[in-house]
Amino acid sequence: MIRSDSRLDPLTGAHTVVVAARQGRPNLPPSGCPFCVGGLEAPEPYDVKCFPNRWPAMPDDRCEMVLYTPEHDLAFWQLGHAGARQVVDLWADRTAALGARDDVDYVLVFENRGPEVGATIAHPHGQIYAFDSVPPQPLDELVNGVIEVPAADDPRTVCTHGDWVAWVPSAAVWPYELLLATSADHASLTDSGVDRDGLADTLIDVLARLDLLAEAAMPYMLWIHQRPTGGAPLPDQPVHVHIAPQLRAPGVPRFMAAAELGSGVLFNPVDPSTAAELLRSLR
Repeated sequence: MIRSDSRLDPLTGAHTVVVAARQGRPNLPPSGCPFCVGGLEAPEPYDVKCFPNRWPAMPDDRCEMVLYTPEHDLAFWQLGHAGARQVVDLWADRTAALGARDDVDYVLVFENRGPEVGATIAHPHGQIYAFDSVPPQPLDELVNGVIEVPAADDPRTVCTHGDWVAWVPSAAVWPYELLLATSADHASLTDSGVDRDGLADTLIDVLARLDLLAEAAMPYMLWIHQRPTGGAPLPDQPVHVHIAPQLRAPGVPRFMAAAELGSGVLFNPVDPSTAAELLRSLR
C-alpha cells in the first residue's frame, strides 16, 4: 500500500509530499517497452489507454498513466488530428471521472517528455494526478492571476486554431515557453462546447514547431490548468495549457540555477517577442 506524508515547510511555506515507496521504483524497464502492445501495461491492442500508475505519488488510485498511441516512436504532433483528438477526449473523460470522486478536488493533466525532465520511457505518454485539495500553483493562478488571451496579430502570438490561441508569455520563464488558452468562456476540458478540435490542432502545431526549433525531440514539461472539481467558491479562468521547453537553442539546455532558486527572481535569455517570431517562422 502506498503511503504519502504531506508536509509544510515552516520556513518557506512550500508543500512537499514525502512518498518513500517511490524511491524503489525502477528507472527503466528491464526489457521491452511496457506501453507497447503486448507489454506489461498494454497486453491488448489499444488506440489510447489509461490505467493506475504502479508507482503512484498519492494513494487510492489517484495517479494515472495515459498512453497516447500504440506507436512507440511517434511524437505527439505526429498523431495527426484524429489521434490528438482522442488524447484530448481521454483527458476530458478522466477529468470528469476522477473529479466526480468525493476525495478529489483538483485534476492535473501533465506530461514530461524526454530524459532531461525525468521521463524514463520514450513511448508517448502523459500522466494525471487527482489531488484531494487544490494545489498551490493553480490556486494562486485562480485567486491572483489573470489570463489575457492575445489577438491573432499580437507579436507574441504563435498560432491560432478554432477557439485556441498559443503565445509566448511576456514574462516567460523558459526561453520558448508557451501558453495555450481558449478564447471562449470555458474553464474545463469537460465543459460542453469546449473546442477540443482546436486544442488538438494547436498542440500538434506548437509541439511540431518546438521539435523544429530543437532540431531534435524537444524535451518539455506540459501541464493543464482547469476548473477545480470539488466545488470550492473560486473564480473561473479559461482552461489553459503551460508548455515549458527545456532547450534555449539546439542542444543547449536552459538551467534553473542557484541565483534564481535562491532569489526567486528568474532570468530569461530570450526576449519573448523574439521567441514568438522564431516559432512562427518554423512552419
